[in-house]
Amino acid sequence: MLKNNVCIDNYTFPLLVQASTIRLSEAEGKEFHNHVIKTGFGSDVYVKNTLINMYAVCRNLVDARKMFDESPVLDSVSWNSILAGYVQVGNVDEAKVIFDKMPMKNVIASNSMIVLLGRSGRMSEACQLFDEMMEKDVVSWTALISCYEQHGMYTQALDLFMQMCSNGISIDEVVAVSVLSACAHLLVVQTGESVHGLVIRVGFESYVNLQNALIHMYSTCGDVMAAQRLFDTSSHLDQISWNSMISGYLKCGSLEQARELFDSMADKDVVSWTTMISGYAQHDHFSETLALFQEMLHEDNKPDETTLVSVLSACTHLSALDQGKWIHTYIRKNELKVNSILGTTLVDMYMKCGCVENALEVFNGMEEKGVSSWNALILGLAMNGQVERSLDMFQKMKECGVTPNEITFVAVLGACRHMGLVDEGRSYFNAMTRHYNVEPNIKHYGCMVDLLARAGLLKEAETLIDSMPIAPDVATWGALLGACRKHGNSEMGERVGRKLLELQPDHDGFHVLLSNIYASKGNWDSVLDIRVAMTRQGVVKVPGCSMIEANGAVHEFLAGDKSHSQINEIEEMLAEMEKRLKIMGYAPGTDEVLLDIDEEEKESTLFRHSEKLAIAYGLIAIAPPTPIRIIKNLRICSDCHAAAKLISKAFDREIVVRDRHRFHHFKDGSCSCMEFW
Repeated sequence: MLKNNVCIDNYTFPLLVQASTIRLSEAEGKEFHNHVIKTGFGSDVYVKNTLINMYAVCRNLVDARKMFDESPVLDSVSWNSILAGYVQVGNVDEAKVIFDKMPMKNVIASNSMIVLLGRSGRMSEACQLFDEMMEKDVVSWTALISCYEQHGMYTQALDLFMQMCSNGISIDEVVAVSVLSACAHLLVVQTGESVHGLVIRVGFESYVNLQNALIHMYSTCGDVMAAQRLFDTSSHLDQISWNSMISGYLKCGSLEQARELFDSMADKDVVSWTTMISGYAQHDHFSETLALFQEMLHEDNKPDETTLVSVLSACTHLSALDQGKWIHTYIRKNELKVNSILGTTLVDMYMKCGCVENALEVFNGMEEKGVSSWNALILGLAMNGQVERSLDMFQKMKECGVTPNEITFVAVLGACRHMGLVDEGRSYFNAMTRHYNVEPNIKHYGCMVDLLARAGLLKEAETLIDSMPIAPDVATWGALLGACRKHGNSEMGERVGRKLLELQPDHDGFHVLLSNIYASKGNWDSVLDIRVAMTRQGVVKVPGCSMIEANGAVHEFLAGDKSHSQINEIEEMLAEMEKRLKIMGYAPGTDEVLLDIDEEEKESTLFRHSEKLAIAYGLIAIAPPTPIRIIKNLRICSDCHAAAKLISKAFDREIVVRDRHRFHHFKDGSCSCMEFW
């Protein structure tokens, strides 16, 4: 047109500017703006509006506002365009200035403001504006309902939707998706079914976004069969459909069906892999979690932060330190952002593998430290026997302006419990409500009972249980029972033990503790009675199990285990361990084996405890100076504790054992627990 000297008018420029707007090309738009000025169309309101809109869409609100302010004529399009620009960039204050100055507040402008106010968390203002609107369209209702849903106000979203329907407003796809999401969060499948019926009547059912919302709603509410029917009959499935269905199976605990569907997917994205990996981790299938993660990497799929959180959680539970370190290296190498959740998971993994300094390095390098990060650090230090350091971190946390929560106080009271700091524990327990407005829950009372009972203050512990404003759980009574066994108070132990068996007759640990109390008194008839009762009720004692990671693989040992492929070498090492220990004056603590058998048989039973088998394997498979790290499902017995101290000295090796309560760092014949465990 320019080359042919064709006359360009006020109809041509808006088309060109609009084309630049669609391409988000501000540079092109500015060129046309120059042509507009040269040709004298700068005062044309139609041209002006397209230029205001172009600058606003390209997020250049300075030039957009300049054109708006200099325009001699402003119509509703001018006002809506500049308002839309401020809404797009999230500038609430300037948007409100424009909105308040509008000579005529139309529905489009009001809807834009509701979206902006809701997105900015100013829900009360959004609601007020909605209520003041004289005229509302479907977008008005949808905007506020979506705002409610996005801010977790699911009940309000459903209430407003019901009001919308009662006013005869036709629904659209957007509002249906928001309402179905609210139904899923509230687990109200009946309401979801009603929305489903409405969607069918309106004719939206085949829309893929609605299909996905319905699949998600049904599977989240536990009706996985309804979700499966939708999935099977839908002619429009996308990646979200497959991922939603896999997630639905996992939420219902149907891991096999989820994996079968996952394996049948033609194309898997990072969400598909992460959903399956997270599902395994959440259902305690930790070995499968790590195996699938390796498969994901083999398929050249890059994990994101969410994937790595689940994998690190699996490493933590398996005490797979080598694999956890590899993932940490992967994060550094790929320059992934260590956000608060991922950083906290790394801290937790290192702490629960006994690597305190690695955990501190991660913590100190974190830009975002939430209360969960501090909790993981405080709890981890306490578990690893660094109680003073743990309590120092609690003080530092407060100095950094982070408010402690109920989990923080579980960690702090746990720290006091690990070292028998009774006075300090009482002080922190009293400060919870007095200074931090945190009401003690069952875990806090359990920590205090355990702290008092371990310190031998059995009567005070029992009095605290009796004075609790909430019903004590079996764990709290169990802590007292264990302390009765430790301190030899058989009278209280028998009374508490019988109470616990009434409360939870299928708990193997309580049967065993009470049996041990009877056995310590030589009351073998009562021991036999308990064993008969266990057999009659089908109660099976959980066997001691210890895990050790060596050369990237995790090995499990049960008490008395002879199934390991290297059992012959392990037997030879056990003999060598026994030989060196006896030279050092070790005498087996046969009182730990409370069976009516002779002393020699008791000694052989003790030396086949799972942690001793794991230590023997560690001495064979793990070259010094790498520490031997073991995780045990039960509390380490006093004989294994005494033996591990001497083994660490006899073989000049650091041995780290994590039992169900805490860590024991054995080195040079001593333990980090300072004999308080």
